[in-house]
Amino acid sequence: MRILVINPNTSPDMTALVMRVLEPLAPAGVVLSSATGRFGARYISSRSAAAIAGHAALDCYAEHGGECDAVYLACFGDPGLLALKEFARVPVIGMAEASCIIAARQAERFSIVTGGERWGPILREFVASLGLGEGLAAVETVAPTGGEIARDPDAAIALLAQACRLTAERDGAGAVILGGAGLAGLAARVQPLVDIPVICSVEAGFGAVMASAASPPAKPAAGDLAFPAPVESLALAPALAALLARPE
Repeated sequence: MRILVINPNTSPDMTALVMRVLEPLAPAGVVLSSATGRFGARYISSRSAAAIAGHAALDCYAEHGGECDAVYLACFGDPGLLALKEFARVPVIGMAEASCIIAARQAERFSIVTGGERWGPILREFVASLGLGEGLAAVETVAPTGGEIARDPDAAIALLAQACRLTAERDGAGAVILGGAGLAGLAARVQPLVDIPVICSVEAGFGAVMASAASPPAKPAAGDLAFPAPVESLALAPALAALLARPE
């Protein structure tokens, strides 16, 4: 079984961090391959960067997704997720979508702690789009971006733990997601400092990928998320242009 891990950030270091966390989790016989965005922001921390990243994610799938059995969109906020699900013949799991669903199962109210102050309204809108808005206690952001946290994780542990404790006490969160590729693997270090469950978004999403790959849902034959009609395009990378021209 082959899982394609897409990082639509343009940072190879971020891709390497995610793969270091995921590779020990992969069962025997599961091969992980990765694709990093060819264009766009080094680390996504705004609406504009996320919009570009959706294109980059589709570009990664068109170039590298031909023989995979599932796709993991390893970027919190899931840029391009529904478009990937539309194009792909195989299951596509988004990190944010999967971790929010898991958190909602664990607690009546959950919060998200992440790096980068602009993520607050973006993530509230995203969680509402999943139908989980009533269960979202808060989105607690810390000033360093996920990219900055990835470069110096030791300096961020106390800050992340403080944010987790704050939302538990102030907002009544019963579980908290550490959201973002740049925070990969940090939940285990934060958990001893916090009294509620701390969920690693990277690990939670990967668990959902493995479950979906083991029992893949049928591709819709019609309606939303079915293959789109072929369409001509201009100035796209050849692989993506070909996918648009012959999506089936």
